Amino acid sequence: MHNLLKVTFIYEDKDIIAIEKPAGLPVIAPENRKTRNALDIVTKHLQIKNPKGRAAVVHRLDRDTSGIMIFAKNAKSKALLMKNWNHLIIKRCYIALAEGTVPETTGTIESWILETSANRVKEVAPHTKGALRAITHYKLIQSTQKLSLLELELETGRRHQIRVQLADLGHPIAGDTLYGAHTDPFHRLCLHASLLELKHPTIGTDLVLESSPPEFALSLQ
Repeated sequence: MHNLLKVTFIYEDKDIIAIEKPAGLPVIAPENRKTRNALDIVTKHLQIKNPKGRAAVVHRLDRDTSGIMIFAKNAKSKALLMKNWNHLIIKRCYIALAEGTVPETTGTIESWILETSANRVKEVAPHTKGALRAITHYKLIQSTQKLSLLELELETGRRHQIRVQLADLGHPIAGDTLYGAHTDPFHRLCLHASLLELKHPTIGTDLVLESSPPEFALSLQ
């Protein structure tokens, strides 16, 4: 298991709490299963000081994606975050280790993606019924003949957006067998939510949350 699925708490105030989620830990337990999950861990942390404390999920990361997540601590902050998420978010950045050598040092990927099942999406023709426009900006940090380390900034936040877009470029994320990866050098999906900048839902000030680099990000340095 990845670092024993240790959760690191990186920020907390009266309304929200932020963690660094390890790869392999689901945000919530699968239906009808008692599985260790981020929501329960954060709630137990809150209940140390307040036995009635309860965290609330306001956004998601895939189970196998690591990195920054925030949770609401009360009904007011939950409602504000859920209602205004897209307006509150200023910047979302990820780090990914992709297969092959990405030729361009910077670029923008724009496509239309469609959910085809409970756990998979695909790129489709523009304006296909049910499809959503997806835009990702990327910068090449370092590369070898076999792998490319990328920093990616989301302009939109679609399900599996980075995963399917990189796969369709011919550079699937290492460890992402769902989207055609041939390598698994770190025995995990090499995708990490590294930065989240947002307007605080109740205070209104800018809040910048950054994580420590994942192990795979250090592999090419």
